[in-house]
Amino acid sequence: MIIQEITKSQFIDKFNSVRPDNFSYHGLSALYDWLVECYEESEKGYKLDVIAICCEFSEYESIEEFKKDYANIENIEDITDYTTLIPIDSESFIIQQF
Repeated sequence: MIIQEITKSQFIDKFNSVRPDNFSYHGLSALYDWLVECYEESEKGYKLDVIAICCEFSEYESIEEFKKDYANIENIEDITDYTTLIPIDSESFIIQQF
């Protein structure tokens, strides 16, 4: 097996070529940083699968947008009781689907 490191720019380009409307530029940047942090200690690395990531993670511009999909969540702090939350900026974030 050949393992290839990719830069943040290559990661973003890959998503934009396969699924350009799934995540914002800033969302992809935050997702890349999170994946690197999670897998930098792993000897196996991480196999990039754009489609799988698009199915596993969702980006939201605000808690109000999120609550349309998950009405039982009151605030952003409650999300971490259920799943992984990756902050993008003061309002937007990515979650791992649950």
